[in-house]
Amino acid sequence: MAARRPAKNQPAQFAWTAENLAWCEAEMKKYPAGRQASCVIPFLWRGQKQEGWISIPMMEAIARQLSMPYIRVYEVATFYSMFNLAPVGEYFVQVCGTTPCMLRGSRELNQVCERVIGEENHVSADGKFSWLEVECLGACVNAPMVQISTKADDHFYEDLTPESLEAMLARLKRGEKPKTGTQNPRRRTSDPEGEPRTLTDPALYDGSRAAPVTLPNSAPKAPAK
Repeated sequence: MAARRPAKNQPAQFAWTAENLAWCEAEMKKYPAGRQASCVIPFLWRGQKQEGWISIPMMEAIARQLSMPYIRVYEVATFYSMFNLAPVGEYFVQVCGTTPCMLRGSRELNQVCERVIGEENHVSADGKFSWLEVECLGACVNAPMVQISTKADDHFYEDLTPESLEAMLARLKRGEKPKTGTQNPRRRTSDPEGEPRTLTDPALYDGSRAAPVTLPNSAPKAPAK
């Protein structure tokens, strides 16, 4: 794994919004005195949602807030790949490249990103997009897939083809919201394609086949007189 380092160009300072500062103060109250450092991952995640990435001033502010050495915050931020150490686009496209997605065409999705967005881990000229190949995002059954993150949310887009990904990026650029989840019209969520072919008998679900439940070591009660 390559070393992860903060971007060279850093902002002069960092400050929480009023809403996020109140959230941080509420989170810290969940932990016993002296254990506030346990908030470091949620604070970094909240900061990333506020700014889009993790800056050095943000890490320094969180270290002061949690009364912990700056180097410990730095270690966490640089260890976990979910934290962006440089600015990302308005839409941050994360292409899963782990084996199931690779076998199903993730490399072709990378080629679309290179052609439409540009170089990996760089923000497009209009500020709309950046992209990165990442490790398993946990939707292997619907491979290949991407996660697209904004400051507001994170969504999965699955069962992609190069054509459907390119169309999706075009819609995002126009300010539209593509359908999340599977992009295969013949699939529902993670079900097999087409209509169900097993477990289709309604009697399986109406309770008529349920056997009486007998608890272990329990004798049947005598009938009431």
